[in-house]
Amino acid sequence: MHMTWMRYTCGRLESRYSYSNTIVYNNFPWPEAPTDKQVKAIETASQKVLDARLQYPGSSLADLYDPLTMPSVLVKAHQELDKAVDLCYRPQAFISEAKRIEYLFELYERYTTGLFAKEKVKKSKQSSLSGI
Repeated sequence: MHMTWMRYTCGRLESRYSYSNTIVYNNFPWPEAPTDKQVKAIETASQKVLDARLQYPGSSLADLYDPLTMPSVLVKAHQELDKAVDLCYRPQAFISEAKRIEYLFELYERYTTGLFAKEKVKKSKQSSLSGI
């Protein structure tokens, strides 16, 4: 979820993402109210990712996450983690990244509705006459 959000909200410098805490991280729409069971599922899936990495002690993260050579056990662990995170947002699977980002922007809009509304300032007669 976060990587999808990052790809759509992050700036770029050449081909590299320019990650910002004020634009990307602080504005990421977290799930509304994950249950204890959902949080536990994420913790379990996260541990599986770490355990899969430990199976390759001589490999750097760059080696492990090379899309051409990523170990299948690590791919599977990440897929399980992604599914656990997705289930915190809604019970049905996202059929595409486009649907995922659409959902995230709708959630962001729901979270921020009313935050940026300007209050109308009433002008008093005194302040309007002072400009004459």
